[in-house]
Amino acid sequence: MKVLLVALNAKYIHSNLAVYSLLSYAGKYSDQIEVMELTINHSEEGILKEIYKKRAEVVAFSCYIWNISMVKRICGELKKVQPGVTIWFGGPEVSYDAEKCLQELTYLDGIMIGEGEQTFLELMEHYCAGSRKLADIAGLAYKEAEAIVLTKDRLPISLDSIPFPYEDMEAFKNRIIYYESSRGCPFTCSYCLSSIDKRVRFRNLELVKRELGLFLTYQIPQVKFVDRTFNCNKKHAMEIWTFLKEHDNGITNFHFELSADLLDEEEIEFLVALRPGQVQFEIGVQTTNSATAEAISRKMDYAKLAQNVRRIKEGSNIHQHLDLIAGLPLEDYQSFEKSFADVYNLKPDQLQLGFLKILKGSAMETDSGKYGITFRDTAPYEVLFTDALNYEEVLQIKGVCEMVEIYYNSGQFTNSINYLEHFYESPMKLYQAISDYYERTGNDLLPHNRVRRYELLLDFLKSIVLEAFKDDDKDAAVSLFGELLVLDLFLREDMKSRPGFASNISSKNNLRELYEQYHPVRSNIHIEQFTFDVIQASSSGQAIKKPTTLLFDYNNRDPLNKSAKITVLEI
Repeated sequence: MKVLLVALNAKYIHSNLAVYSLLSYAGKYSDQIEVMELTINHSEEGILKEIYKKRAEVVAFSCYIWNISMVKRICGELKKVQPGVTIWFGGPEVSYDAEKCLQELTYLDGIMIGEGEQTFLELMEHYCAGSRKLADIAGLAYKEAEAIVLTKDRLPISLDSIPFPYEDMEAFKNRIIYYESSRGCPFTCSYCLSSIDKRVRFRNLELVKRELGLFLTYQIPQVKFVDRTFNCNKKHAMEIWTFLKEHDNGITNFHFELSADLLDEEEIEFLVALRPGQVQFEIGVQTTNSATAEAISRKMDYAKLAQNVRRIKEGSNIHQHLDLIAGLPLEDYQSFEKSFADVYNLKPDQLQLGFLKILKGSAMETDSGKYGITFRDTAPYEVLFTDALNYEEVLQIKGVCEMVEIYYNSGQFTNSINYLEHFYESPMKLYQAISDYYERTGNDLLPHNRVRRYELLLDFLKSIVLEAFKDDDKDAAVSLFGELLVLDLFLREDMKSRPGFASNISSKNNLRELYEQYHPVRSNIHIEQFTFDVIQASSSGQAIKKPTTLLFDYNNRDPLNKSAKITVLEI
């Protein structure tokens, strides 16, 4: 018997913890089980070919909202070319409507519901050893003749019983590894499936330390903890953070999802002393509207969260990624604009704007009618409109989301965006204006390289100077903004040729003398001269004429935003 575990990941660099956990738990059958990881960016024909070539008798798919549509299409074709194959699904996307899924998909033989390790092991005992009947395996839904059979619920297992899932560490040296030290979440946010299991189970800390030590030994670039609220237990979190600090290899980055309002003074002081870039945080704010937070059963002390985010930012050593969700109950466009401003003004390294997804099995699925939430029928079940937010406004926020991704989250336009912020009454209005400009000029439908994004932002500035500046200031504003774009461009990239929008204010002889004086080797550095005080202009919004010469050192980049170190040269 040959069994194939298939994971279709979002990107090649990702790994799928679920399939490796199943494989490790069913280790005694490992010679009959093979894992196949592909991505949703592969062609469906290519994926079908690779699965077919394995000639497995049982094929099991790990199902999520980002891959379920593709999985369904591929499985329909797989059953045609390999009629005798047995197909199983598992994962959050199929666990909460298993019976309906089996009724609709004629090619599907069964579904593993909920936590899968013990269920998969017993399924292998059925297929590989013939020692167990399907009816005796908890956590299954399967077809038997014309009927659909649902077995009893699967009880949670101890996390300590799951063997380390990454047997061949060499295979993961250039990929993101996902790791869990706990399951469950103590909170009850209605849009999240983790709220269903309020019991938080922790993996033994000695096991965790031993396994983290392997990641450090192999110098894995990034390890992402999938714990839903990593710091819900202070002792557990501090022991892990302390271990990582004491065994830091100077390379590996660890990612944690946490509730920033739970952090206390001891934790803050410890965290801001870590190596820059050693850890990064993803912090779910979702909304700052108290009525909305109450409607989604989200408990959060926003004032404490904001204070702790600022404290961590002052340490300049931890990348912070803050999340907002559009389309939540009771939050209209103006309320979301305020939530956006509240979080944006905390200046996170990344601001992730998402849209409410009505996940199967979540409390929000039950409550959606109460708040007039209409959402897509197909994955990812994203909100279309609500009682408080119409579809036109959803589209506007999507435009904002795209511009934030390009001009804020990329970290490539920091100074130019800081300057533009001075001319808009709220941060979201700035990104809405850029989005409107893209749409008005047809650039929202075209692909653009990095330099073109800078050119478009300059064109955007030119389109607003007629309203924002007096006649005498217009030329100065355009010239200054061009220099801010040059500053941003060279902060991130050692361009071999200067962009077309960069003015030539230095003679080659003058630059040659500067290089010989300050950096004769000229290796991974760049010197640029400006007519304005570009550093001051970014923060003040003022066009102050002051010749400024900057040296960009690409050998010394900021570990958080990858910007070159800059030195103001005294000329």
